[in-house]
Amino acid sequence: MSDPAPIRLAIVDDDPMVRAALGMMLGGDSGITVVGEAVNGEEALTVVPESGADVVLMDIRMPVRDGLSATEFLLQRNSALKVIVLTTFDADDMVLRALRLGAAGFMLKDTPPARLVEAVRTVAAGQPMLSPSVTAQLIAAVTESDGGASDRAADARKRLAALTEREREVADAVGRGLSNAEISAHLFMSVPTVKTHVGRLFTKLGVENRVQVAILVHDADG
Repeated sequence: MSDPAPIRLAIVDDDPMVRAALGMMLGGDSGITVVGEAVNGEEALTVVPESGADVVLMDIRMPVRDGLSATEFLLQRNSALKVIVLTTFDADDMVLRALRLGAAGFMLKDTPPARLVEAVRTVAAGQPMLSPSVTAQLIAAVTESDGGASDRAADARKRLAALTEREREVADAVGRGLSNAEISAHLFMSVPTVKTHVGRLFTKLGVENRVQVAILVHDADG
């Protein structure tokens, strides 16, 4: 059996040193190929589609067009694309907004190389890369100052009300950042059953990934 095709990665950052460092760290992995680089969000709108990237490492704060706007534009045109936003701070309001738009997760720029490689592999496989502790910290820090909290809470509660009791339990577990295996142990159900419930959550709640489920659960409890 032949080896799977390497993950095609694009890097978007206005700092040439950061782009070079990320390229060296990630391009050195046999399962990842760096296929494109862009210096800002505007350039990314051309570079990313032309490169055929599977995953994008997207800096949030850039001149000309920021990473949030670029992420929204790219995901509207290619929902299969996986975007990991990069930031210097773990409580950046733009990060949560990017996650609401469908970004697959976020990583700090000083993340160790092995963890970055793991992040790219994880999101390429269809799972968001966001640790439970950071999820809770980020969402709590941002929504405290978010003026639309009451409207979002009402909308979240309405959407979650459509779930069965068991689905809501799974949603709450996803909201705490638990993996499928952890949910399986916590709720005493098989991992395949957990996966089935999670798939139903995506459909019923109209979301793309587990991070968005977590945000909905937090909004409803806010």
